[in-house]
Amino acid sequence: MSLPDPAALIRQMALDLGAHLARRQIAEPRLIGIRSGGVWVAQALQAALADDSPLGTLDVSFYRDDFSQNGLHPQVRPSQLPFEIEGQHLVLVDDVLMSGRTIRAALNELFDYGRPASVTLVCLLDLDAGELPIRPNVLGATLALAADQRVKLTGPEPLVLELQNLTTASAL
Repeated sequence: MSLPDPAALIRQMALDLGAHLARRQIAEPRLIGIRSGGVWVAQALQAALADDSPLGTLDVSFYRDDFSQNGLHPQVRPSQLPFEIEGQHLVLVDDVLMSGRTIRAALNELFDYGRPASVTLVCLLDLDAGELPIRPNVLGATLALAADQRVKLTGPEPLVLELQNLTTASAL
């Protein structure tokens, strides 16, 4: 299976996001990336849109519903939202949508900061493995993976997608 080129996806996503925001008459959206891959995608989108407004970052570790099972990831960092959430039109950006649980956690965290006017969800990839009824408004690509495969995004410059085979990786 060949993976799509992230740079090409970002260019199309920027066009799609611009059209989505224009349809909804949203002039000054606030971009927020979910750490870490979502932040990289949000930065790339900002560059493609020639948008120099502040970028928010979310670390949803404490908001995940599996926090008690998995514990705290050693690289947890505080969220940074350099703008008000209350009444703002937000663009929430993530790299890979799998179960929908990360997005749910991000929405919970955002609502702790205030009530946004709207939230537009943007994802680079949708693995169509949803456990929750969450779908992006703007999407780069949908991939169907085998049960033993995962996609990893590395970045931020350049953004690279890598297909990982879990059975091979665990055998090493």
